[in-house]
Amino acid sequence: MLTHRVIVCLDVKGGRVVKGTQFVQLRDVGDPVELAERYEREGADEIVFLDISASAEERATLLDVARATAERLFIPLTIGGGIQSASDVARALRAGADKVSLNSSAVRTPEVLTQAAELFGAQCVVASIDAKRVGDRWEVFTHGGRTPTGLEAVEWARECVTRGAGEILLTSIDRDGARIGYDLELTRAVAEAVNVPVIASGGAGSARDVVDAITEARADAALIAGIVHDGTTTVGEIKRTMAAAALAVREAA
Repeated sequence: MLTHRVIVCLDVKGGRVVKGTQFVQLRDVGDPVELAERYEREGADEIVFLDISASAEERATLLDVARATAERLFIPLTIGGGIQSASDVARALRAGADKVSLNSSAVRTPEVLTQAAELFGAQCVVASIDAKRVGDRWEVFTHGGRTPTGLEAVEWARECVTRGAGEILLTSIDRDGARIGYDLELTRAVAEAVNVPVIASGGAGSARDVVDAITEARADAALIAGIVHDGTTTVGEIKRTMAAAALAVREAA
């Protein structure tokens, strides 16, 4: 039986981990290397580093942080933010990433998903989709949720997989930082539309929300950030709640 993953996201800016609400109102929450090690000890299955500044200088800083972190981690590390090309994917993998997340670049040049998958394998290509409800549909936004694309999220997820993505990281902009639970309807719609793992993101307020994303929305994994950064809960508590709900999980520390 495949285990369901708990993935901790670290948004990195200026070499520090920050957290906000709906991608704004950022606050400093700590050192990325130290936090990554801490969450691994607590039982996190994977770590995601996101460069949220989209500048070349910050991207270089993030790769340096990734190198230092990869030397100490035994769990998979994903890098995202500012990845524009297959060459950028290669640089991230050389820095120690196991997977690379593409968002704005995939919308702008979908062929980058195919190029990266052909060169490095679909298993390391993550299509990151930020979606917001607009009327009766979910629209894909880029640039930290500021730029509408006109793309419908479920159809775009299908296209990403067709082009080579081996995983979908699906973030609800409406729920990001709100701690009222994941957008189960959105997550379920995407999970039912694709044949690759879907990671639910945006809105976790409790361990129970993670369980709901998997049992009710059919997510394969859940991304968490603020609730563990602030001590609302721990990775271990989330894992125990999942196990109590009869979900297969890798044992927490």
